[in-house]
Amino acid sequence: MTKSELRKKYRTLRKEFSFKEIDDLSIVIANNLLKLDIWKHDFYHVFLPIEEQREVNTEFILNILTGKDKNVLISKSDFDTLSMTHYLLTDNTKIKKNNYNIPEPIDGIEIPSKKIDVVFVPLLGYDSLGNRVGYGKGFYDRFLSNCREDVIKIGLSVFEPEEHISDIDSKDLPLQMVVTPSDTHRFTSNSSFK
Repeated sequence: MTKSELRKKYRTLRKEFSFKEIDDLSIVIANNLLKLDIWKHDFYHVFLPIEEQREVNTEFILNILTGKDKNVLISKSDFDTLSMTHYLLTDNTKIKKNNYNIPEPIDGIEIPSKKIDVVFVPLLGYDSLGNRVGYGKGFYDRFLSNCREDVIKIGLSVFEPEEHISDIDSKDLPLQMVVTPSDTHRFTSNSSFK
């Protein structure tokens, strides 16, 4: 399937879930993340979900990170440059939805991409090689290309992978894993992930 076909398919499939079902599945995903060997790092980037799009609710991951006293980063999107600026999430961070209903920090302590160790990545669909499909603006591909080579990229999805996305190009960066309610799909031979 093409990226466009997958976007259409998964937007439709997501609409079939209630908000409570998404929350329930998101708790299972967070519990599955706890089984991974990813918690020794310092800087974790988490997306704040667009509720209307039935994205995985990352509130449960935020609770884990806070409990482990980690540095949590959230982003603000610039739709003119299609870039993201990353801010440290603190007790004083004020969050406001932008014109696309994305919850974002108003301002804060900016942290460069190169400091980030782990990125939890939103997606609409993905394939058996770890290629992901987002909403099509390329925000995350640009962001991830500015991170260190050893950054851990973890997709979060309530769905299992497609076999193949037919129109992947060189700007599309594959994920190392995608965590779903039923499985953790690994796409590298990196044995450091348990």
